[in-house]
Amino acid sequence: MKVNSNMKVVVAATLLGLASQTQAAGFAIIEQSGSGMGNAYAGAAAVAEDAGTIFFNPAGMTYIEGTQIVGAIHIIKPKADFDNQGSVNAAPRPLGDEGGDAGDWAFVPNFYYKRDLTDTFKFGLGVSSPFGLKTEYDKNWIGRFQGIKSELKTVNINPAIAFKVNDELSLGLGLSAMWIQADLTSAVNLGAAESSAKNKGDDWGFGFNLGAIYQITPDTRVGLAYRSKVEQHLKGDSRSPFTALNAIPTRTLNTDIKADVTLPETLSLSGFSKVNEKWDLLADVTWTRWSQFEELRIIRDNGTNSTLTVTPEHWSNTLRYSIGANYHYSENVKLRAGLAYDEEAISTEYRTVRIPGNDRKWLALGASWQATSSTKLDIGYAHLFVSDTKIDDDQRLPVAPSPVGKGRVNGEYDANVNILSLQVTHNF
Repeated sequence: MKVNSNMKVVVAATLLGLASQTQAAGFAIIEQSGSGMGNAYAGAAAVAEDAGTIFFNPAGMTYIEGTQIVGAIHIIKPKADFDNQGSVNAAPRPLGDEGGDAGDWAFVPNFYYKRDLTDTFKFGLGVSSPFGLKTEYDKNWIGRFQGIKSELKTVNINPAIAFKVNDELSLGLGLSAMWIQADLTSAVNLGAAESSAKNKGDDWGFGFNLGAIYQITPDTRVGLAYRSKVEQHLKGDSRSPFTALNAIPTRTLNTDIKADVTLPETLSLSGFSKVNEKWDLLADVTWTRWSQFEELRIIRDNGTNSTLTVTPEHWSNTLRYSIGANYHYSENVKLRAGLAYDEEAISTEYRTVRIPGNDRKWLALGASWQATSSTKLDIGYAHLFVSDTKIDDDQRLPVAPSPVGKGRVNGEYDANVNILSLQVTHNF
Protein backbone atom coordinates (compact mmCIF):
# COMPACT_ATOMS: atom_id res chain seq x y z
CA MET A 1 0.00 0.00 0.00
CA LYS A 2 1.24 3.50 -0.76
CA VAL A 3 1.95 5.84 2.13
CA ASN A 4 0.47 9.30 1.63
CA SER A 5 2.81 12.28 1.60
CA ASN A 6 1.77 13.66 4.99
CA MET A 7 2.31 10.33 6.71
CA LYS A 8 5.69 9.97 5.02
CA VAL A 9 6.74 13.27 6.58
CA VAL A 10 5.67 12.04 10.03
CA VAL A 11 7.54 8.77 9.59
CA ALA A 12 10.64 10.50 8.24
CA ALA A 13 10.70 12.80 11.27
CA THR A 14 10.34 9.86 13.63
CA LEU A 15 13.19 8.04 11.90
CA LEU A 16 15.54 11.03 11.82
CA GLY A 17 19.00 9.65 12.39
CA LEU A 18 17.76 6.06 12.68
CA ALA A 19 19.68 3.18 11.11
CA SER A 20 18.23 -0.01 12.51
CA GLN A 21 20.35 -3.02 13.40
CA THR A 22 18.73 -6.11 14.79
CA GLN A 23 19.92 -7.11 18.27
CA ALA A 24 17.52 -9.94 19.10
CA ALA A 25 16.61 -13.11 17.22
CA GLY A 26 15.95 -12.74 13.51
CA PHE A 27 15.49 -9.02 12.89
CA ALA A 28 13.70 -8.11 16.14
CA ILE A 29 14.84 -5.12 18.21
CA ILE A 30 14.50 -5.54 21.98
CA GLU A 31 15.94 -2.10 22.78
CA GLN A 32 12.58 -0.56 23.73
CA SER A 33 13.59 1.16 26.99
CA GLY A 34 16.73 2.76 28.38
CA SER A 35 16.03 1.76 31.97
CA GLY A 36 15.65 -1.91 31.03
CA MET A 37 19.01 -2.09 29.24
CA GLY A 38 21.00 -2.28 32.48
CA ASN A 39 19.12 -5.47 33.44
CA ALA A 40 19.37 -7.02 29.92
CA TYR A 41 15.56 -6.58 29.91
CA ALA A 42 15.06 -9.11 32.69
CA GLY A 43 11.63 -8.71 34.28
CA ALA A 44 10.49 -6.39 31.48
CA ALA A 45 6.83 -7.50 31.61
CA ALA A 46 6.63 -7.16 35.42
CA VAL A 47 8.93 -4.36 36.59
CA ALA A 48 6.66 -1.45 35.48
CA GLU A 49 9.29 1.13 36.42
CA ASP A 50 8.31 3.77 33.86
CA ALA A 51 6.09 4.37 30.83
CA GLY A 52 8.30 2.07 28.74
CA THR A 53 6.02 -0.66 30.11
CA ILE A 54 3.56 0.35 27.36
CA PHE A 55 5.63 -1.79 24.98
CA PHE A 56 6.55 -4.67 27.30
CA ASN A 57 3.26 -4.94 29.24
CA PRO A 58 0.64 -2.16 29.16
CA ALA A 59 -0.86 -3.39 32.45
CA GLY A 60 2.20 -1.91 34.15
CA MET A 61 0.82 1.61 33.68
CA THR A 62 -1.29 1.08 36.82
CA TYR A 63 1.96 1.16 38.83
CA ILE A 64 2.90 4.63 37.57
CA GLU A 65 1.41 7.70 39.20
CA GLY A 66 0.33 10.84 37.35
CA THR A 67 1.50 12.00 33.93
CA GLN A 68 4.87 10.85 32.64
CA ILE A 69 6.94 11.11 29.48
CA VAL A 70 9.95 8.97 28.61
CA GLY A 71 12.52 9.53 25.88
CA ALA A 72 15.38 7.13 25.15
CA ILE A 73 18.10 6.66 22.57
CA HIS A 74 20.12 3.51 21.98
CA ILE A 75 23.53 3.83 20.31
CA ILE A 76 24.45 0.49 18.78
CA LYS A 77 27.72 -0.63 17.17
CA PRO A 78 27.67 -4.16 15.77
CA LYS A 79 30.68 -5.88 14.25
CA ALA A 80 30.38 -8.56 11.54
CA ASP A 81 33.62 -9.48 9.77
CA PHE A 82 33.48 -12.32 7.23
CA ASP A 83 36.36 -14.78 7.03
CA ASN A 84 36.44 -16.62 3.70
CA GLN A 85 36.92 -20.39 4.09
CA GLY A 86 36.41 -21.83 0.62
CA SER A 87 33.93 -19.61 -1.18
CA VAL A 88 33.50 -20.15 -4.92
CA ASN A 89 33.14 -17.32 -7.41
CA ALA A 90 29.96 -16.77 -9.39
CA ALA A 91 31.38 -17.91 -12.72
CA PRO A 92 32.69 -16.35 -14.81
CA ARG A 93 33.03 -13.30 -12.54
CA PRO A 94 36.04 -12.86 -10.19
CA LEU A 95 35.66 -13.93 -6.55
CA GLY A 96 36.04 -10.55 -4.83
CA ASP A 97 37.08 -9.55 -1.31
CA GLU A 98 35.74 -10.41 2.17
CA GLY A 99 33.42 -7.41 2.32
CA GLY A 100 34.78 -5.47 5.29
CA ASP A 101 32.77 -4.93 8.47
CA ALA A 102 29.10 -5.45 7.56
CA GLY A 103 27.99 -3.84 10.83
CA ASP A 104 27.24 -0.12 11.06
CA TRP A 105 26.36 2.46 13.71
CA ALA A 106 22.67 2.51 14.59
CA PHE A 107 20.58 4.99 16.59
CA VAL A 108 17.26 3.60 17.83
CA PRO A 109 14.87 5.99 19.65
CA ASN A 110 11.86 5.31 21.91
CA PHE A 111 9.15 7.69 23.14
CA TYR A 112 6.37 6.99 25.66
CA TYR A 113 3.59 9.08 27.22
CA LYS A 114 1.32 7.99 30.09
CA ARG A 115 -1.50 9.74 31.97
CA ASP A 116 -4.30 8.87 34.39
CA LEU A 117 -7.87 8.82 33.10
CA THR A 118 -9.28 7.83 36.52
CA ASP A 119 -7.85 6.21 39.63
CA THR A 120 -8.19 2.80 37.96
CA PHE A 121 -7.95 3.57 34.20
CA LYS A 122 -4.68 4.67 32.59
CA PHE A 123 -3.84 5.75 29.04
CA GLY A 124 -0.51 5.57 27.26
CA LEU A 125 1.11 6.07 23.86
CA GLY A 126 4.34 4.51 22.69
CA VAL A 127 6.39 5.13 19.53
CA SER A 128 9.18 2.66 18.91
CA SER A 129 10.92 0.41 16.37
CA PRO A 130 10.25 -3.27 17.18
CA PHE A 131 12.00 -4.69 14.09
CA GLY A 132 15.00 -3.57 12.12
CA LEU A 133 18.06 -4.67 10.22
CA LYS A 134 21.05 -3.18 8.47
CA THR A 135 23.97 -5.03 6.95
CA GLU A 136 26.14 -3.56 4.21
CA TYR A 137 29.23 -5.02 2.54
CA ASP A 138 31.78 -3.65 0.10
CA LYS A 139 30.30 -3.53 -3.42
CA ASN A 140 32.89 -5.95 -4.83
CA TRP A 141 32.77 -8.54 -2.08
CA ILE A 142 32.55 -12.33 -2.47
CA GLY A 143 28.79 -12.51 -1.84
CA ARG A 144 27.74 -9.44 -3.82
CA PHE A 145 25.38 -11.45 -6.05
CA GLN A 146 23.56 -12.74 -2.94
CA GLY A 147 23.38 -9.41 -1.15
CA ILE A 148 25.20 -6.11 -0.61
CA LYS A 149 22.89 -3.92 1.45
CA SER A 150 19.95 -5.15 3.52
CA GLU A 151 18.01 -2.54 5.47
CA LEU A 152 14.66 -2.88 7.21
CA LYS A 153 13.02 -0.13 9.27
CA THR A 154 9.84 -0.11 11.31
CA VAL A 155 7.90 2.49 13.29
CA ASN A 156 5.23 1.25 15.69
CA ILE A 157 2.58 3.65 17.03
CA ASN A 158 1.08 1.96 20.08
CA PRO A 159 -1.81 3.57 22.05
CA ALA A 160 -2.76 1.53 25.13
CA ILE A 161 -5.03 1.46 28.17
CA ALA A 162 -4.65 -0.24 31.54
CA PHE A 163 -7.20 -1.14 34.23
CA LYS A 164 -6.57 -1.93 37.88
CA VAL A 165 -9.06 -4.72 38.67
CA ASN A 166 -8.14 -4.86 42.37
CA ASP A 167 -5.08 -4.55 44.59
CA GLU A 168 -3.56 -7.70 43.10
CA LEU A 169 -4.53 -7.74 39.41
CA SER A 170 -3.95 -5.23 36.59
CA LEU A 171 -4.85 -5.70 32.91
CA GLY A 172 -3.69 -3.83 29.80
CA LEU A 173 -4.49 -3.65 26.10
CA GLY A 174 -2.81 -1.80 23.24
CA LEU A 175 -3.21 -1.41 19.48
CA SER A 176 -0.33 -1.21 16.99
CA ALA A 177 -0.05 0.61 13.68
CA MET A 178 3.30 -0.42 12.23
CA TRP A 179 5.05 1.06 9.21
CA ILE A 180 7.72 -1.04 7.52
CA GLN A 181 10.22 -0.23 4.80
CA ALA A 182 12.67 -2.70 3.25
CA ASP A 183 15.61 -1.84 1.01
CA LEU A 184 17.62 -4.72 -0.55
CA THR A 185 20.47 -4.34 -3.03
CA SER A 186 22.70 -6.86 -4.77
CA ALA A 187 24.90 -7.27 -7.81
CA VAL A 188 23.53 -9.10 -10.88
CA ASN A 189 25.72 -11.64 -12.68
CA LEU A 190 25.35 -11.20 -16.44
CA GLY A 191 28.22 -13.49 -17.34
CA ALA A 192 30.37 -11.18 -19.42
CA ALA A 193 29.60 -8.25 -17.11
CA GLU A 194 27.92 -7.23 -13.85
CA SER A 195 25.05 -4.91 -13.07
CA SER A 196 23.08 -4.18 -9.89
CA ALA A 197 19.51 -4.21 -8.61
CA LYS A 198 17.73 -2.35 -5.82
CA ASN A 199 14.41 -3.53 -4.40
CA LYS A 200 12.49 -1.17 -2.13
CA GLY A 201 8.97 -1.34 -0.67
CA ASP A 202 6.84 -0.28 2.29
CA ASP A 203 3.47 -0.85 3.96
CA TRP A 204 1.37 -0.28 7.08
CA GLY A 205 0.22 -3.27 9.16
CA PHE A 206 -1.86 -3.57 12.33
CA GLY A 207 -1.83 -5.68 15.47
CA PHE A 208 -2.32 -5.53 19.24
CA ASN A 209 -0.61 -6.22 22.55
CA LEU A 210 -2.11 -7.20 25.89
CA GLY A 211 -0.87 -8.12 29.32
CA ALA A 212 -1.60 -8.81 32.96
CA ILE A 213 0.33 -8.26 36.18
CA TYR A 214 -0.49 -10.13 39.39
CA GLN A 215 0.85 -8.90 42.74
CA ILE A 216 1.56 -12.15 44.61
CA THR A 217 2.82 -10.40 47.75
CA PRO A 218 3.47 -6.71 48.50
CA ASP A 219 7.05 -7.22 47.25
CA THR A 220 6.66 -9.77 44.44
CA ARG A 221 4.73 -9.71 41.18
CA VAL A 222 4.59 -11.62 37.91
CA GLY A 223 3.68 -10.33 34.46
CA LEU A 224 2.40 -12.06 31.35
CA ALA A 225 2.42 -10.18 28.05
CA TYR A 226 1.54 -11.00 24.44
CA ARG A 227 2.24 -9.08 21.22
CA SER A 228 0.35 -10.22 18.14
CA LYS A 229 1.79 -10.89 14.71
CA VAL A 230 1.60 -8.09 12.15
CA GLU A 231 1.07 -9.01 8.51
CA GLN A 232 2.78 -6.68 6.07
CA HIS A 233 2.10 -6.58 2.32
CA LEU A 234 4.90 -4.45 0.95
CA LYS A 235 4.69 -2.74 -2.41
CA GLY A 236 7.42 -0.82 -4.15
CA ASP A 237 9.75 -1.07 -7.11
CA SER A 238 12.86 -2.78 -8.40
CA ARG A 239 15.39 -0.67 -10.29
CA SER A 240 18.53 -1.66 -12.17
CA PRO A 241 20.88 -0.07 -14.74
CA PHE A 242 20.44 -3.29 -16.73
CA THR A 243 17.58 -2.58 -19.14
CA ALA A 244 18.01 -5.24 -21.82
CA LEU A 245 15.15 -7.31 -20.35
CA ASN A 246 12.69 -4.43 -19.95
CA ALA A 247 10.70 -5.66 -22.97
CA ILE A 248 10.20 -9.05 -21.29
CA PRO A 249 7.80 -8.45 -18.34
CA THR A 250 8.45 -11.85 -16.73
CA ARG A 251 12.24 -11.32 -16.66
CA THR A 252 12.82 -7.59 -16.30
CA LEU A 253 14.69 -6.20 -13.29
CA ASN A 254 12.88 -2.85 -13.63
CA THR A 255 9.34 -3.30 -12.38
CA ASP A 256 6.85 -2.67 -9.60
CA ILE A 257 7.17 -5.35 -6.92
CA LYS A 258 5.33 -6.78 -3.92
CA ALA A 259 6.28 -9.06 -1.01
CA ASP A 260 4.47 -10.47 2.02
CA VAL A 261 6.16 -10.56 5.43
CA THR A 262 4.64 -11.68 8.74
CA LEU A 263 6.25 -10.05 11.77
CA PRO A 264 6.02 -12.64 14.56
CA GLU A 265 4.03 -12.75 17.78
CA THR A 266 5.77 -12.92 21.16
CA LEU A 267 4.79 -14.20 24.61
CA SER A 268 6.67 -13.10 27.74
CA LEU A 269 6.59 -14.26 31.36
CA SER A 270 8.41 -12.01 33.82
CA GLY A 271 8.99 -11.77 37.54
CA PHE A 272 10.04 -8.93 39.87
CA SER A 273 10.77 -9.22 43.58
CA LYS A 274 11.94 -6.65 46.11
CA VAL A 275 14.14 -8.83 48.34
CA ASN A 276 14.87 -6.09 50.91
CA GLU A 277 15.51 -2.36 51.05
CA LYS A 278 18.69 -2.75 48.98
CA TRP A 279 18.08 -5.51 46.45
CA ASP A 280 15.59 -6.36 43.67
CA LEU A 281 15.67 -9.53 41.58
CA LEU A 282 14.24 -9.81 38.04
CA ALA A 283 13.75 -12.62 35.52
CA ASP A 284 12.13 -13.14 32.13
CA VAL A 285 11.55 -15.71 29.42
CA THR A 286 10.21 -14.64 26.01
CA TRP A 287 9.02 -16.88 23.17
CA THR A 288 8.94 -15.63 19.57
CA ARG A 289 7.16 -17.44 16.74
CA TRP A 290 9.68 -17.06 13.91
CA SER A 291 8.62 -20.37 12.31
CA GLN A 292 6.12 -18.46 10.13
CA PHE A 293 9.06 -17.05 8.14
CA GLU A 294 9.42 -19.80 5.52
CA GLU A 295 10.73 -17.74 2.61
CA LEU A 296 11.24 -14.23 1.31
CA ARG A 297 9.65 -14.06 -2.13
CA ILE A 298 9.61 -10.86 -4.17
CA ILE A 299 6.97 -10.84 -6.93
CA ARG A 300 6.80 -8.64 -10.02
CA ASP A 301 3.68 -6.47 -9.62
CA ASN A 302 3.37 -5.78 -13.35
CA GLY A 303 0.50 -8.12 -14.24
CA THR A 304 2.68 -11.22 -14.58
CA ASN A 305 2.92 -12.18 -10.87
CA SER A 306 6.26 -13.79 -11.74
CA THR A 307 8.97 -14.25 -9.13
CA LEU A 308 11.81 -11.73 -9.14
CA THR A 309 13.78 -13.39 -6.31
CA VAL A 310 13.07 -16.04 -3.69
CA THR A 311 15.15 -16.88 -0.62
CA PRO A 312 14.34 -19.98 1.48
CA GLU A 313 14.38 -19.07 5.20
CA HIS A 314 12.84 -21.92 7.27
CA TRP A 315 13.37 -20.11 10.59
CA SER A 316 12.69 -21.68 14.00
CA ASN A 317 10.81 -20.41 17.05
CA THR A 318 13.10 -18.94 19.70
CA LEU A 319 13.38 -18.40 23.46
CA ARG A 320 15.16 -15.57 25.24
CA TYR A 321 16.14 -16.00 28.91
CA SER A 322 17.29 -13.18 31.19
CA ILE A 323 18.00 -12.54 34.86
CA GLY A 324 18.89 -9.29 36.57
CA ALA A 325 19.37 -7.45 39.84
CA ASN A 326 19.07 -3.89 41.14
CA TYR A 327 21.10 -2.50 44.04
CA HIS A 328 19.68 0.62 45.72
CA TYR A 329 22.96 2.38 46.48
CA SER A 330 21.21 5.39 47.97
CA GLU A 331 17.84 7.08 47.97
CA ASN A 332 18.55 8.62 44.56
CA VAL A 333 20.92 6.11 42.91
CA LYS A 334 20.13 2.59 41.73
CA LEU A 335 22.68 0.26 40.11
CA ARG A 336 21.65 -2.46 37.65
CA ALA A 337 23.09 -5.65 36.20
CA GLY A 338 21.73 -8.37 33.92
CA LEU A 339 22.56 -11.50 31.95
CA ALA A 340 20.64 -12.93 28.98
CA TYR A 341 20.81 -15.77 26.50
CA ASP A 342 19.13 -15.02 23.19
CA GLU A 343 18.51 -17.89 20.78
CA GLU A 344 18.82 -17.25 17.05
CA ALA A 345 16.02 -18.24 14.69
CA ILE A 346 18.37 -19.04 11.80
CA SER A 347 20.13 -22.39 11.41
CA THR A 348 23.50 -22.69 9.66
CA GLU A 349 21.82 -24.57 6.81
CA TYR A 350 19.64 -21.56 5.90
CA ARG A 351 21.84 -18.67 7.00
CA THR A 352 22.22 -15.94 4.37
CA VAL A 353 24.55 -12.99 3.94
CA ARG A 354 21.62 -10.63 4.53
CA ILE A 355 21.04 -11.78 8.14
CA PRO A 356 24.18 -13.56 9.38
CA GLY A 357 22.96 -13.80 13.00
CA ASN A 358 23.58 -16.40 15.70
CA ASP A 359 22.92 -17.04 19.41
CA ARG A 360 23.86 -14.13 21.70
CA LYS A 361 24.96 -13.88 25.33
CA TRP A 362 24.28 -10.53 27.00
CA LEU A 363 26.26 -8.88 29.80
CA ALA A 364 24.61 -5.63 30.87
CA LEU A 365 25.22 -2.91 33.46
CA GLY A 366 23.35 0.29 34.22
CA ALA A 367 22.54 3.05 36.68
CA SER A 368 19.57 5.24 37.52
CA TRP A 369 19.81 8.69 39.10
CA GLN A 370 16.82 10.57 40.49
CA ALA A 371 18.16 13.99 39.54
CA THR A 372 15.14 15.92 40.88
CA SER A 373 11.82 15.01 42.43
CA SER A 374 10.31 14.84 38.93
CA THR A 375 13.22 13.86 36.64
CA LYS A 376 15.16 10.60 36.45
CA LEU A 377 18.15 9.79 34.26
CA ASP A 378 19.12 6.26 33.18
CA ILE A 379 22.20 4.91 31.48
CA GLY A 380 22.74 1.32 30.40
CA TYR A 381 25.46 -0.60 28.58
CA ALA A 382 25.47 -4.11 27.14
CA HIS A 383 28.06 -6.23 25.36
CA LEU A 384 26.71 -9.07 23.26
CA PHE A 385 28.92 -12.09 22.70
CA VAL A 386 27.82 -13.67 19.40
CA SER A 387 28.50 -17.37 18.87
CA ASP A 388 30.71 -18.41 15.95
CA THR A 389 28.57 -17.78 12.89
CA LYS A 390 29.21 -20.21 10.04
CA ILE A 391 27.69 -19.81 6.60
CA ASP A 392 27.67 -22.05 3.54
CA ASP A 393 25.19 -20.62 1.03
CA ASP A 394 25.62 -22.33 -2.34
CA GLN A 395 23.73 -20.51 -5.11
CA ARG A 396 25.83 -21.54 -8.11
CA LEU A 397 22.86 -22.84 -10.11
CA PRO A 398 21.46 -20.33 -12.63
CA VAL A 399 18.35 -18.44 -11.55
CA ALA A 400 16.50 -16.11 -13.98
CA PRO A 401 17.08 -13.39 -15.06
CA SER A 402 20.78 -14.18 -14.64
CA PRO A 403 22.06 -16.83 -17.08
CA VAL A 404 24.64 -17.87 -14.48
CA GLY A 405 24.63 -18.43 -10.71
CA LYS A 406 25.34 -16.28 -7.66
CA GLY A 407 28.33 -18.20 -6.31
CA ARG A 408 28.98 -20.00 -3.05
CA VAL A 409 29.63 -18.06 0.16
CA ASN A 410 31.46 -20.32 2.60
CA GLY A 411 33.13 -19.05 5.76
CA GLU A 412 32.60 -17.67 9.24
CA TYR A 413 31.64 -14.34 10.78
CA ASP A 414 33.45 -12.80 13.75
CA ALA A 415 30.69 -10.79 15.40
CA ASN A 416 29.83 -8.89 18.56
CA VAL A 417 27.68 -5.92 19.55
CA ASN A 418 28.09 -2.97 21.92
CA ILE A 419 25.05 -0.95 23.00
CA LEU A 420 24.82 2.28 25.03
CA SER A 421 21.36 3.47 26.14
CA LEU A 422 20.37 6.85 27.57
CA GLN A 423 16.94 7.73 28.94
CA VAL A 424 15.18 10.70 30.52
CA THR A 425 11.96 10.17 32.50
CA HIS A 426 9.93 13.19 33.59
CA ASN A 427 6.79 13.30 35.77
CA PHE A 428 4.33 16.19 35.70
